[in-house]
Amino acid sequence: MSDTQARYRVGVDVGGTFTDAAVFDDTAGSLRYAKAPSTPADPARAVLDVLGRLGVDLGKVQRFIHGITIGTNAVLEGRGAEVWMLTTAGFRDVLEIARTNRTVLYDITARKPPPLVPRGRTLEIDERTAWDGGVLRPLDLDQARAAVESLPPGAAVAVCFLHSYANPDHERAVAALAREGSGGDAPRAGFVTASSEVLPEFREYERFNTTALNAYIGPLIDGYLARLQASVAARGYRGPVFIMTSNGGVATAGRARRLPVATVLSGPAGGVAAAAHLGRRLDLPHLITCDMGGTSTDVCLIEDLVVPLTNEQFVGPYANRTPQTEINAVGAGGGSVAWMDAGDVLMVGPRSAGADPGPACYGQGGREPTVTDANVVLHRLKPGVRLAGRIALDEGLARRAIRTLGLESLADEAAAEGVVRIAVARMVSAIKQISVAKGYDPRDFTLVAYGGAGPMHGAFIAEELEIQRVLVPTGPGNFAALGSLISDVKQDFVKTRTLLPRRLASFAEIAGEFERLEEEARRSLEAEGVAPEDFSSRRALGMRYLGQSWEVDVDVPPGMTAVDALEAAFHDTHERRFGHRNDGETEVVSFRLTGIGRGSKPAFGAWKVAGDLARARLETRAVFFGGRFFDTPVLERGRLPAGASDAGPAIVEEEGSTTVVPPEWRFRVLDSGDLLMERGDG
Repeated sequence: MSDTQARYRVGVDVGGTFTDAAVFDDTAGSLRYAKAPSTPADPARAVLDVLGRLGVDLGKVQRFIHGITIGTNAVLEGRGAEVWMLTTAGFRDVLEIARTNRTVLYDITARKPPPLVPRGRTLEIDERTAWDGGVLRPLDLDQARAAVESLPPGAAVAVCFLHSYANPDHERAVAALAREGSGGDAPRAGFVTASSEVLPEFREYERFNTTALNAYIGPLIDGYLARLQASVAARGYRGPVFIMTSNGGVATAGRARRLPVATVLSGPAGGVAAAAHLGRRLDLPHLITCDMGGTSTDVCLIEDLVVPLTNEQFVGPYANRTPQTEINAVGAGGGSVAWMDAGDVLMVGPRSAGADPGPACYGQGGREPTVTDANVVLHRLKPGVRLAGRIALDEGLARRAIRTLGLESLADEAAAEGVVRIAVARMVSAIKQISVAKGYDPRDFTLVAYGGAGPMHGAFIAEELEIQRVLVPTGPGNFAALGSLISDVKQDFVKTRTLLPRRLASFAEIAGEFERLEEEARRSLEAEGVAPEDFSSRRALGMRYLGQSWEVDVDVPPGMTAVDALEAAFHDTHERRFGHRNDGETEVVSFRLTGIGRGSKPAFGAWKVAGDLARARLETRAVFFGGRFFDTPVLERGRLPAGASDAGPAIVEEEGSTTVVPPEWRFRVLDSGDLLMERGDG
C-alpha cells in the first residue's frame, strides 16, 4: 500500500534530558522510534525536532498524543505563576495553616513549606455555604466585583469557597466574573480555576491547595499547549492533540489546558500503561516497573495487571489530590551527579546535570561526574557512540569527572562502579517502599526495566531484591511514548457523600449515586469525541471505619450488589494496606468514578528478525564487572532473532538504550521481540 494511504499514530514524551517519540504505522503494522535532546527553555522545540527525525508527514497522522513534565518541573523549580486566591471570608489562612503534621518529626526547627498563595494575595468575599449545600450567607456580588477588579491584569486566580463541593453556585458566579470582566470590560484575570471544577470533594486544605497548584502551572501549560497545537496544525496535523494524564489515560488538549494539575505525572504514567499492556500480552500479571531516565527513576508495582491509583500524592512539598498512577520517584537517573558529603561518603543525586550541560562525557561543558560518566568509564556505554544521533560520548571527559570525586586510592573503574552501586541502592530503596513496605514480596514480580538507562541497571537492581526475571521491552528508551499510543481517554469524577452502609435498606442507594456520576461521565467524554459504544467506567468508594480521619478507596466491581460484599471488600483492602481489620461500623465518604473511552490499539505483530547470534554480534569489548574486566560480546538488538539466548556477560545495544547482561545472568529473545533476562540458569 502506498504512503498516501498510510495512517500513523504518534506519541511524544518530553523528559528532563531527552524527548522521545514513537510512531506506529497502522497500514504496515510497523513501529519506529526517535530521540532528540530536550530543550527545557522551550520544550516545543524538542517536540518539533523529534517529529522531524521521525520523518512522518503530520498530514497523515490520525492521532497525536503527548506526555509532558512541564507542570511538575515548574513546581519543583518554583517557576509557576503568581497566584491570587478568592475565598470565603474568615478562611484566608487555610493554605498557611495547612496540616499539623511535620515532615521531620523530631526537628523542632523544621518549617512548613511556604504556601503557594500567601495571605497577602488571598482576598476574602462574604458568602457561606453549609456542608450539605445549604446557603448560610448569600454571595455579596458587589464585594466579589471589587475583589476581581483589584486583581492585577492577567492574574492567575484560584476561587476556593468553603463546601463548594456540595454547592458550587457561589464559586461559579465569582469565576465567571473573573473570566468575563464586568460592564463589558476585558477579563481582569488571565487564568481562572475554581475548586469545584478541579476537586469537588471535602477537606478544604487539599482542595484549596490542589486548585492553587492548577492555577500555579495553568498559564505555563495553557500557553505551551496553545503554541504546540498551532505548530503541529501548521505542519498539516488536523486531528485533536491528546495529552497523557496522571491517571494513565489521555485527555484532549482542551481539558488539559483547563485542568493542568491532572498532567503532573503525565510522562511516567505512559510508561506504566505500556508495561501493563505488555504484561497482558506476555501473560505476566505481576510487574514492578523501573523507568530510569536522565533525571530520575520512577517505579510502580502492578498486581494482577491492575495499575494502582492514588489521590494522596505530593508535587514537591504540595498536596495534590487528583487521581494519579501510584508512582514512587527517586532522584537517580543517568544524569544524576555523584558527590562526596561532609563525611566523605559517596552520594548520588538527587541533583541532575539535566540536558544542559548534561553529563561531562557529553562534551557540552559539564564537569561533574554522573551515572552516565561512570558507565562510560566501565565501557558499559561505548565511548564515541552518539546519543540521539548527535551527542558523542567522550571517555576522557568522563574519567576526568570521576577523578574529581577525590578517590585517589581507587582506579577510575572501581570509583565508577561505586557510583553505579550507590545509584542502584537508591533505586532499590524506592522499590522497597512500594513493595516490602506494603506487604508485597518483590521476588513474586518481574522487573520491567525501561527508559534510556533502565535496561543498563535492571539486572543489578534485581540482584539486590532477589528478583529472578527482568523484562526489557522493545524500544525501552521510548517506552513512555509508546504507552501514550495504547492509552484510553480517561476522566475522573468524584462526589462527597457520607453513608453508613449497615444502615442502608439496600445497595440501591449506592448504585443510584454511581449511575448519576456515570451519566455525567458519558456526557463529558462524548463531548471529547468518545462514541457511546466505547464508553465504560470503573467505580470505587472512599471508605473508613467510623471515627477514622482518612479513608481508603475500595473498588466496586459491576457484579457487586450487596452491602455485605462491600464491607468485606473494605475489610480486605484495609488489612492489606494497614495490616489489621476490626468489626467496627464502616462509613462511605466519597464516590469515585473513572469514565473510560476505549480506543483502538496498535496491532503489534511477532518479531520478524531471522538468523543467529553471530549475525547480531558487533564486537567484543572489555567491560568492567565486579572489580575486573570481562571480554564481553556486544550485540545489535535489531538483529537478535526470536528465540535466541545466551549467557552473560553481554551488552545489547540499540538506538535510545543499552541493555547490560552481567555475569551469572542469561538473556532470551521472546517471540514478541522483548528481551527477558534471568538469573543463573533461569
